[in-house]
Amino acid sequence: MITLYGFGPAFGLPDPSPFVTKAETLLKMAAVPYRSVAGNLRKAPKGKLPYIDDDGAVIADSTLIRWHLEKKYGLALDKDLTDAQRAVAWAFEKMIEEHLYWAFVHARWIDDANFDRGPRQFFGAVPAPMRGLVIAMVRRGVRRDLHAQGLARHSPEDMLRLGTRSIDAVADHLGDKPFFMGDQPTVVDATVFPFMAGALCRQFITPLRTAAERHANLPAYVARMAASYFPDYPELTGGATS
Repeated sequence: MITLYGFGPAFGLPDPSPFVTKAETLLKMAAVPYRSVAGNLRKAPKGKLPYIDDDGAVIADSTLIRWHLEKKYGLALDKDLTDAQRAVAWAFEKMIEEHLYWAFVHARWIDDANFDRGPRQFFGAVPAPMRGLVIAMVRRGVRRDLHAQGLARHSPEDMLRLGTRSIDAVADHLGDKPFFMGDQPTVVDATVFPFMAGALCRQFITPLRTAAERHANLPAYVARMAASYFPDYPELTGGATS
């Protein structure tokens, strides 16, 4: 059986990391037996989660997990897409993961109010005398990563404009389709779903959430995907349509 290493449910989401939820959605799409356990970043092969252990084969990174599932288990949800459609799906996937993701990181980790609503909970196991120092150190690391990536070099207003443009692009491409590329789920939905669920997460109060809520098709899409793959999360499935 495959073991998926992630962080565990939080904030009404299957996992606070959209990449972990992406990997779990892919496992569900592939219809292979798996179990989810709490991972340890220090023991993770690339220092990040998720990763899977498939009978001794350790695969780190959600996209590499996808390719593993396609090769070993015949995950072929994209078989009916044209080459052009696959290219569009890949471009959206990377826009979301390499650009929009960082806007979410800034909103959750740098904004003090949202940090208190969410990420601060991750440090509950740290001994109280050390907790403040550890939190400060980790947040400095997040700021450093955001600056290196480039988004944090912009003003808050420009960061919001950039993040909103990506959310608008997702909503515009989705349109009135049931799933991102058409009538049936494809592999890109494993990425679009957790990121849009994160954008709409009620745990956080951010302009990005407001931007996502302006598009009625995004909550409906999240609910539809959750009803198919994560029916035990009522925060996500409310209002699902067939």
